[in-house]
Amino acid sequence: MSMSERKTIDLEQGWDFMQKGIMKLKNILEGLPEPQFSSEDYMMLYTTIYNMCTQKPPHDYSQQLYDKYKEAFEEYILSTVLPSLREKHDEFMLRELVKRWANHKIMVRWLSRFFHYLDRYFIARRSLPPLNEVGLTCFRDLVYKELNGKVRDAVISLIDQEREGEQIDRALLKNVLDIFVEIGMGQMDHYENDFEASMLKDTSAYYSRKASNWILEDSCPDYMLKAEECLKREKDRVAHYLHSSSEPKLLEKVQHELLSVYANQLLEKEHSGCHALLRDDKVLSKFFLLMLTSFLTCQYSILMF
Repeated sequence: MSMSERKTIDLEQGWDFMQKGIMKLKNILEGLPEPQFSSEDYMMLYTTIYNMCTQKPPHDYSQQLYDKYKEAFEEYILSTVLPSLREKHDEFMLRELVKRWANHKIMVRWLSRFFHYLDRYFIARRSLPPLNEVGLTCFRDLVYKELNGKVRDAVISLIDQEREGEQIDRALLKNVLDIFVEIGMGQMDHYENDFEASMLKDTSAYYSRKASNWILEDSCPDYMLKAEECLKREKDRVAHYLHSSSEPKLLEKVQHELLSVYANQLLEKEHSGCHALLRDDKVLSKFFLLMLTSFLTCQYSILMF
């Protein structure tokens, strides 16, 4: 059938059909009993969009469908996703967020397939944001912007619990922090500004409190063993759930609070065994001993000068 012989689909009729497909997808994401999309379902939805975009003016509905693609996400987020997140707190909120983000990416992938003709022709000609970007931006603007502060605080609270020896779900933290990275769509701004800056500030405060007690209670060797163990554990946190770019910043904070701040007092603990420790590396790792020697030598040189 040629384009001139094809029956015109009006906007309301075509969109009603598309909404049935979108509702089916939402039901699947919500875990409701719904059969998966067949290849016939997919082709019908794709073809409907294709036909509505290739009709002669004024029945070329490309712009309207591009707008409705975005509206489909906004409606679902406002009616279902945000209410489910607002009613949960702390770790339960984090689990719900991870689930909702995973579902959102599935929804973006499927709707982008249905609306693929827009991506290939209409968007390219108009220099508009691609469908995938539009879908992810909806989540960022409606969900992430509202909740990122609560999410950040919940994650930092769990990190501090782990520092105190509690068991936490590291895989959950990894999935949550991946959202901070992915929501930036190639940029690290959201991870660095909305999470990392506060995490580093909390890290400094945490180790400042610890160091102020340890420096009074412990001998130099005991203090240094604790400092080394803290650095090892922070490196382990980076390996398991923090972004790799956080490692140098995180270790610098720990080193500053545990070593730089108290270097003079460590030097003054003449009878604590610190000098013997520097002569004999049986207790500390060679790497850490070198770092300690560098710190103390530097401080000693400053004092002598």
